[in-house]
Amino acid sequence: MADRSDIHDRLAASLRTARKARGLSLDAIAKLSGVSRSMVSQIERGESSPTVATLWALTQALQLDFAGLLEGRPAPGIEVIRAGSAPVIQRGGVTIRILSAPESVGQHEVYELAFAPDAHLTSDPHSPGCREHLTVLEGHLTVTSGEASDSLTPGDVARYPADRPHQIAAKGAARAILIVQDS
Repeated sequence: MADRSDIHDRLAASLRTARKARGLSLDAIAKLSGVSRSMVSQIERGESSPTVATLWALTQALQLDFAGLLEGRPAPGIEVIRAGSAPVIQRGGVTIRILSAPESVGQHEVYELAFAPDAHLTSDPHSPGCREHLTVLEGHLTVTSGEASDSLTPGDVARYPADRPHQIAAKGAARAILIVQDS
């Protein structure tokens, strides 16, 4: 049987990963669940042992399977996410399909970007040291990081700091793969 710290670590990681994968702040999950922000933070850091009622409220707010919450380990074999099942975000003419696993949020995120004609994706600075790696699959893109800017065509790869304001802009329609490290 797992020891107490292993259970706390797995529970903390599962809840934190699920919250971040849904793009929710501590304040947002507190409002959705009715659990105080400080308690959510303590649970996510493994500093508090939540009651069953608290865990139930958090799993309902995060739309998680309560029974599988502590599994925490990937099943052996090949995990397949079918094309139509990958989470998708629409943002200002850009379709962002999330390709990375939820547990990699904040560390190593992978996205497929589909730009409507002349659409752009503008981002505020991420965490210090964050870098992005952009590979153009189709079309023409211009990437800007801080004051630097460059144009890209199919097959080009741009690596740039993302801890400053940055933007990816399409000239016409375009597709790309974006990898974000240490966001």
